[in-house]
Amino acid sequence: MRSKWSTGSSFSNMEEFQTGEETTFVVDEISTIIKESVEGAIGGNAYQHSRVNQWSTNVVEQCLSQLTKLGKPFKYIVTCIIMQKNGAGLQTASSCFWDNSTDGSCTVRWENKSMYCIVSVFGLAL
Repeated sequence: MRSKWSTGSSFSNMEEFQTGEETTFVVDEISTIIKESVEGAIGGNAYQHSRVNQWSTNVVEQCLSQLTKLGKPFKYIVTCIIMQKNGAGLQTASSCFWDNSTDGSCTVRWENKSMYCIVSVFGLAL
């Protein structure tokens, strides 16, 4: 099955350049981790209600595992929404009170013919 990606973030490249990559939230790096985690957990499967809990658990656990392997001084929050494509609407929002020069977020929307998967990662510098 074909899948589509959308990525969003709240971190500018200028801030990334100024603070040094080893201690910054690099959106491109996080986006790749999310995409690989979703593909690994869901891949080409069609939506099955009975498998959604396991898929979402696998996605967040895989993301956290890969994020911690980066060895960066961050606390991470990972959320995952899996929704069947059936014409229903979904609206999400988040707001953060943090240090824009070190902290950041990345949201990726993945989809195939039968479902959406929306994953958000929030990184807070220690």
